Amino acid sequence: MYQTIRFIGDFIIAAMLLTVLSPLITLLAIAIKWDSKGPVFFLQERIGKNGKPFKIIKFRSMYQDSDPITLTRGNSDSRITSVGRIIRKYHCDEIAQLFNIIKGEMGLIGSRPEISKYVDMADPRWQKALSVAPGITGLAALKCASLEYAMLQLSHNPDETYRKIILPRKLRYDVIYASKQSLCLDLYIAKLTLKYII
Repeated sequence: MYQTIRFIGDFIIAAMLLTVLSPLITLLAIAIKWDSKGPVFFLQERIGKNGKPFKIIKFRSMYQDSDPITLTRGNSDSRITSVGRIIRKYHCDEIAQLFNIIKGEMGLIGSRPEISKYVDMADPRWQKALSVAPGITGLAALKCASLEYAMLQLSHNPDETYRKIILPRKLRYDVIYASKQSLCLDLYIAKLTLKYII
């Protein structure tokens, strides 16, 4: 019942935010097209609720022909465009995921959707974590963002560091969220997210 109410609420909030942020979205689109060749949006397959794949939508922050699968080492990554460095710093690339919410593929709050190579649906932890819709923000995103950024910048093998150190931590928080999802927890995460943004 709560997930149904949340789905409706997320849809309404996402529609309102897209309306309010339409001038910023227009400016981002113009800046991205002016800065480098390629589409405004970047689409990548991620794993959503119950293991169902979907295309996550982001504002493109890398050059068109870059490898999008390899993890980045922060804004020093040569694949990132000049405008991309700015929109990544302020998380503006994530605004486009409001379209995923409108499509019913994501919510405002949930686990961060992973690419398929990191997901093992035979693992009960993943089954639990993906029993709820992925979100733009969540416990894992808030609790692990600084650690992830710092460790990937210093790592000689970002993929291995992510798999062995960062991903297990994020998965633990995602399982906690899926197990205890409630209005109170969502409001707590929303409060932390606003504090982080401000």
